[in-house]
Amino acid sequence: LATREMEGPYLSLMALAWTEDLSHIIIATRKGTRKYSNIMKSPQVALLIDNRSVQGEDFQNTMAVTALGKAMEPASSEIDFLTPLFLGRHPDLESFVRSPECVLLKVQIKKYIIISHFEEAEELLMG
Repeated sequence: LATREMEGPYLSLMALAWTEDLSHIIIATRKGTRKYSNIMKSPQVALLIDNRSVQGEDFQNTMAVTALGKAMEPASSEIDFLTPLFLGRHPDLESFVRSPECVLLKVQIKKYIIISHFEEAEELLMG
């Protein structure tokens, strides 16, 4: 996750989930974090997602996707849908997600930039 602060970009490694139509990515963080503060001041974010395994693979076979969008706290009516969606991908984070200091954030995706075979690029505009 890339957020913006006065000194420049700030990067965070994040667990994420996405809606079926790919229009939103869901992340979880504590309200007291630097990334949360950055998002509240400047909601434009970028996420980098790749398909590498822990063992590593040939970079020619790696696919990376940059998701550009606007992060926000979901409406209270959305929490009952987003929480199981997130925990479905990350059940080991249940105690973190359900803690009072944690907040789910949804990123409304404007564009995906897809890189495959190390340098082939294509864009997918959302909405």
